[in-house]
Amino acid sequence: MLDTIEGIHHITSMAKDAAGTDNFATKVLGLRRVKKTVNFDAPDVYHLYYANGIGQPGTVLTYFPFPDIVRGTRGAGEVGTTVFSVPEGSLDFWEKHLNANAVSGLRRASRFDEERLHFDGADGDGFALVEVAEDARQPWTGAGVPGEHAIRGFHSASLTLNDSGGTGALLELMGFKNAAEEENLRRMVRAGGNGAEIIDLKTDPTAGAARQGAGSVHHIAFAVPDSTAQLAVREALVRERFGVTPVIDRDYFLSIYFRAPGGVLFEIATDDPGFARDEDMEHLGEALKLPRQHAHLRPLLESQLPRIGE
Repeated sequence: MLDTIEGIHHITSMAKDAAGTDNFATKVLGLRRVKKTVNFDAPDVYHLYYANGIGQPGTVLTYFPFPDIVRGTRGAGEVGTTVFSVPEGSLDFWEKHLNANAVSGLRRASRFDEERLHFDGADGDGFALVEVAEDARQPWTGAGVPGEHAIRGFHSASLTLNDSGGTGALLELMGFKNAAEEENLRRMVRAGGNGAEIIDLKTDPTAGAARQGAGSVHHIAFAVPDSTAQLAVREALVRERFGVTPVIDRDYFLSIYFRAPGGVLFEIATDDPGFARDEDMEHLGEALKLPRQHAHLRPLLESQLPRIGE
């Protein structure tokens, strides 16, 4: 069993409209935009990062907004619901706040004795809020959501799978342990992690395959402290015959990728160097930051990328 994986690092989704996505993440969810950069493989498309005030791993929601993308189709082999942690007594505030912002899909539900508020993102993304006592992560309050109700970071992610056995075994290798079962749900927890330490596996043998598009989670990343820990994880995954990429420098963290048995794309990302490596903490997410290999495209990209955050 690996003991260096701390929990979720970030969750990356696909979107259609950059400005609408930015508005939803900042004005509705109350998150801070901590980085405005571009997709390494498609530099004409943004890669936008939203998180708490310091861009702490376990709080980071990111988007690739492709303007011509079709809406995704929910199904097996994807992260179906991204769940945020909010303080106790906050769900009533959030229900009113989301209603006031004409957010669709609002409904209350219970899972593992936790009441949660489900809602849709700007492209039909599956989101939920869960009240958590004593979450020590500091929220971002610059977007106007009061600190006593503001999102602390991720609570969990729920994966929809035709068969959860292989993914469950992988998560056990990654340091997660079975914590509870409820109908077709299996909860796995990385005890003593970074606060974003719960993965729920939903088994649905009849579900059709998910089709990625706007509103779909592209991948889920798990956090390790540094490159040494990442290489140890990579070696363990290779021994288990997972097809793992080489280490890729993403400027703000180092990444490796592999496909979990149920079809979900997993990433292992380092906590360092973080989002303040090329911007002062006070000005995170304000300027367009480009990877070195795309720096020569700045005049073109600045003229063609849609304006956001205005």
